[in-house]
Amino acid sequence: MPALLRTFLIGFGVFLLQWLMLGRLTLWGAYPDAVLLFVAWLGVRKGRQWGAVGGFIFGFLMDAVYNTWGMHMLVKTLLGFLLGLFPSSEREGLLILPRQALLGGFVVALVHNGIFVTMLALQAGARNAFLVTGLWIGSALYTAFLGTFTSLFSYR
Repeated sequence: MPALLRTFLIGFGVFLLQWLMLGRLTLWGAYPDAVLLFVAWLGVRKGRQWGAVGGFIFGFLMDAVYNTWGMHMLVKTLLGFLLGLFPSSEREGLLILPRQALLGGFVVALVHNGIFVTMLALQAGARNAFLVTGLWIGSALYTAFLGTFTSLFSYR
């Protein structure tokens, strides 16, 4: 199976998992973002073009499902591109340890959720504490723990 098709099918599976299961597993209004972790992995592992295209495609799918047209697509494309800019000497053999997944997932989710919450607040004209505590920080922590849990099973 070609690498492009395999990567797309894995990403689509992550999207379906996010949409059908993880989006409904909320803790105090916070939810994990597995698609963000996949786009971040894609950017770090394959480079900026793969990260940007993956962020665009899977952000578009999330926008279509959650009716937030353009928001997920913009933020995930931007983060996929930016994470692909970091140089890595051995992208294919890259192994992410659990502590790296926790810290990296938290930082990436903080940036993603910060931009997303700002855009959401501007669109809706809303100002409340839940946007900061629940959607920004809470979802970033939840996403970081999901990344750590996933990295425990990714050893070769």
